[in-house]
Parts: sequence; C-alpha cells; structure tokens
Amino acid sequence: MTSPTLTSPPTQSIATTRTQLANGLTLIVTPNPVADIVSAQIFIKAGQAQETADTASLFTLLADVILKGTQRKTSLQIAEAVESVGASFGSDVAADYSQISLKTVSADFESVLALAAEVIREPSFLESEVELEKRLILQGIRSMKEQPFSVAYSQFREILYAGHPYGLSNAQSEQCVAQFTRQDLVNAHSQYFRPDNIIISIAGRISIERAAQLVEGLFGDWQRPATPLPKTNFPQLTVAARQTVTAQSTNQAFVIVGHVAGAVSHPDYSALKLMSTYLGNGLSSRLFVELREKQGLAYDVSAFYPTRLDASQFVTYIGTAPENIQIALNGLQQELDRLKTTPLTPTELQVSKNKMLGQYALGKQTNGQIAQALGWYETLGLGIEFDREFQSAIAAVTCSDIQAAAQRHFVEQYVSILGPDTAVASLQ
Repeated sequence: MTSPTLTSPPTQSIATTRTQLANGLTLIVTPNPVADIVSAQIFIKAGQAQETADTASLFTLLADVILKGTQRKTSLQIAEAVESVGASFGSDVAADYSQISLKTVSADFESVLALAAEVIREPSFLESEVELEKRLILQGIRSMKEQPFSVAYSQFREILYAGHPYGLSNAQSEQCVAQFTRQDLVNAHSQYFRPDNIIISIAGRISIERAAQLVEGLFGDWQRPATPLPKTNFPQLTVAARQTVTAQSTNQAFVIVGHVAGAVSHPDYSALKLMSTYLGNGLSSRLFVELREKQGLAYDVSAFYPTRLDASQFVTYIGTAPENIQIALNGLQQELDRLKTTPLTPTELQVSKNKMLGQYALGKQTNGQIAQALGWYETLGLGIEFDREFQSAIAAVTCSDIQAAAQRHFVEQYVSILGPDTAVASLQ
C-alpha cells in the first residue's frame, strides 16, 4: 500500500505587514479584496493568566462590561450604532488574552473601529451594568455545575494546575465574581488596557495605508503610561500523578486522562499537536476507531492539546456508560502508553499531517479568521511569521519525534472521573 502524499496548503499569499506606533501599539494588516468585508481583532495581552485566587474571572467580567457603555455612549447607543449598519461587535477572554472583535462592510469600518477605540479607551463601567453582568456570569457558573463534562474537566484542570492561574476553579470564580466592585474593573483596565499592551489585526478590503491612517488617528494620541506593565510570573508546576473522582447524578460517566504538556514555545509543540490530531480528531482518529467503533465504549471520545504561553495540557477523554468506567480508563491509558512504546507508521503520520494542515488552511478562509490567527500569533510572541513556520514544522515531524515527545510528556498522569455514586464509590 502506498502512503498518501503530504501536501502542504499554500502559504498565505496575501501580503501582511506588521508596524508599531510610537506609543507601542502593534498593527497587523492583511489586505484581502475578495469580499467587501473588513474584520479587526483587537488583542489585549491580559487574560486568565493574570488572575489569582482573589481575582478569578475578573477579566471575564471586564470583557462583558466593557461593551456596556463609554463616557459618551450608553449600552443601548452602542448596540444601535452597531446594528444600524449590520456590523458585528463583541468581546471575549481566553487564557492568555482579552479581545474585542468587529466585522463590517468596508464603507462602515471607520465608524465601527472608532466605536471600538472609544470602548477600549473610555469605558464607563456603570455600577448597574457591572451588577447585571455579575449576575449573568454567576448564573453561567452555576449552570456549568449541571454539565457533567464541564465538572469533570474543571476538576481535571484543578489537579493538574494546582496553584497556577490556568487552574483556577469555578468555586473560586463564583466567590470572586460575587465580591467584585466597579473599582476592581477600573484598576484592571488602568493596568492592562494601554497601547503598548495592544495588538490590532485587520484583514479585508482595505489598504495597508488606509488601515494605518485610521489606527493612528484613533489610537496614536493614546499615551503609554510611565509605569511598566505588570509582570506575569507563572508559578512552577509541581508535576505529580493525581486522580480526582466526582459523584454526580448522571446517566453518563466521563473519564479524563491527561498530562502536563509543553507551552507553545516548547520544541515538542508540533509533535504534540500531531499526536492530538492522530488520537482525537474526527471519525477516523485512533480513539474513535478503537474505543467507540471496535469496543463500543464511547458516546463521545477525543483528545486535545491547547496552545498556551505557559505549560499546557494534553487531554484525552471519553463519555461512557457508568458500568464501563474502568474499561474506558484502561483504554485511554493504553492508547497513551502505545504512543510511547510503538512508533506511528509513516502512513499514520502522513494522514495526521494532511488532516492537520488541511484543517489549518480551512481555518483561515474568512477575513475574521485571518485577522484572528495573525493577531493571536503576535500576542503569543510568535510573530506573523509563525503562519508559515508552523506548517513547515508540522511537515518536518518524524515518527521518532512523535515517540520521543510522548516519552517526555506522558509520564505523570492526571485522571478525573465523574459518574453516579454507585459507579464511582469504589474509586474514591
């Protein structure tokens, strides 16, 4: 049988430029005239990684409230300004950043970007809006307690990231959110929302010159504070095997098995990405075929390896019948061990590469996706060159690279099991 040929997707052919304003703000522009749409992703290099046990979910609250009013506009006026031109405008927070996103037809881009600048630079943080968003976040946290996988995964993160901001618990978030004040948001905004901590990535029907002119006009007079940015000091993880078992009234059990894995800067990053694709990406993945199709153990089974500035996690999980918990656990552990002892075949590796590179290309089809990817790379300190370098790095991974990475990372195992009390009693 001949191995499938590995074909890398074409490198982004659209010229992308990266410039920096005098105040430290970074601008990335990717002209793409195919559609009459312009998207901007505005990254603030502060997110969950900047939180502590006393400020868990602070940036979640900040991201929600910041769209709810400025010094000159109410939340209703902001909504009307966006909806009147059919634009999209939103905010989000992730492990390593916060974000404001917008998308418009090219004719309206200037006005919506001006609105984003006002939101970022002049938020009002009205007490009424703060209290409303606090209630909504608390409702969301309580709702997650009724979702078995969310509970099992939260417990997994807590034991793997003990003492690390990536592992702050829902219980900590619930307690903190209830106590946050308007001043907490004002303080966080003052510390982290500053031009030298912001990256604006624009893609669409706009010239490099016009994008630079708009950003300079809206953000160029924003003075960089004299005080340095707060330094993020990630605590050193104590890596030691742990297991947590949770009893919950549910018809389905969840088993999560994982390991501490390398940050995005780790030399094994590409190999770990390919391993997660091989194990858990799609109906042809190893876990799906072996544990669901052949053994009938899984309602849901997969693997993932998130990209993180600091230590990440390599996760495998399975949703199974409560009576199959031990068999499912053994199955996940055997598949992880197999990567350490048995090299992938050249065919298995190339199929995984083709799948990953194909999906990578499909993930950059829209202006929003292009702006998101390039801005995210810059936020992580990888630079816009990572778009090309990542594809080359994936293509260069060998079978021995995969096995060596598995042997380095799959050592101390973290296990989270959730199921009915009768099914997990013997495991506690």
